Amino acid sequence: MSADRETNHDMATHRDIALLLAEAADEVEIGIAPYQAVVRGGRRRKARRWAVAAAAALVIAGSTGTLALAGVTGGDGKQVAPAATRPPTAEQRHVYAPQRTTLASARENGKDWSVTLDVWGAPKNEAEAEHQHAVMDEYRVHPVGVTKAKDLIGSDWYFVHLIVGDVETTAVMEGQFDRSDSNPGEYLVSGAMPLHTGKQGTGGSRNRLVIGDVSPTTRQVTCTWNDGSTTIVPMAPKGAGFSWDFKPMIRQAKGSPTNWFVCLAPAGKVFKSAAASG
Repeated sequence: MSADRETNHDMATHRDIALLLAEAADEVEIGIAPYQAVVRGGRRRKARRWAVAAAAALVIAGSTGTLALAGVTGGDGKQVAPAATRPPTAEQRHVYAPQRTTLASARENGKDWSVTLDVWGAPKNEAEAEHQHAVMDEYRVHPVGVTKAKDLIGSDWYFVHLIVGDVETTAVMEGQFDRSDSNPGEYLVSGAMPLHTGKQGTGGSRNRLVIGDVSPTTRQVTCTWNDGSTTIVPMAPKGAGFSWDFKPMIRQAKGSPTNWFVCLAPAGKVFKSAAASG
């Protein structure tokens, strides 16, 4: 075989291998680890208080799946670290801007109201903590017990806000995710507060708006009112939205390892208790 034929044969072989690799790459799907598998490594929620009190909560002990490709080289032929293995930036961890989820939204007495959840990622060092502390001031949230910016290091914080009309309240509920408790379990934590959407003296001071969170395995919450009647809160179907006719549902929230629910007592009734079932 001549040198030219050998060269042509080598080039054809290389092209064939490249085409096969390209076709194989097109068929690869990179996904995330199953959600339930991730949460099984979670942690039990500790006690929580409302409004100006701190709280501890469950956090996912796991990570989403990635596909690591060994031996990737740059344009100069030198080996470089795959992008999938690079640690996420502070922005990607939502240290400087929270992940916000609307938990409920409706209209009552001609006034719109909604409940939102903000989850802030944990700063890894003092510089990140200083920046997060400054941004939290702009959001008008102040974690209870945090006297210095460095106190934020290593903690993921959440804040629940109630918005009625154009007025957003201060956080009606707040807490931090606890990474020290590795004992997972079933739980439900909830609290009630007034919902002022009508005229003064028309019952707006009653604790009728209930906000809480449950373990990811909970499929239904039952809110019981002071007269013994109940409201059933099911798990929201995929893609479920909101309507002016309030329908309580358990919803997943961005950045939160737990699911959240909101239920509202009928006119004249007050919250008594809540119970979860799988």
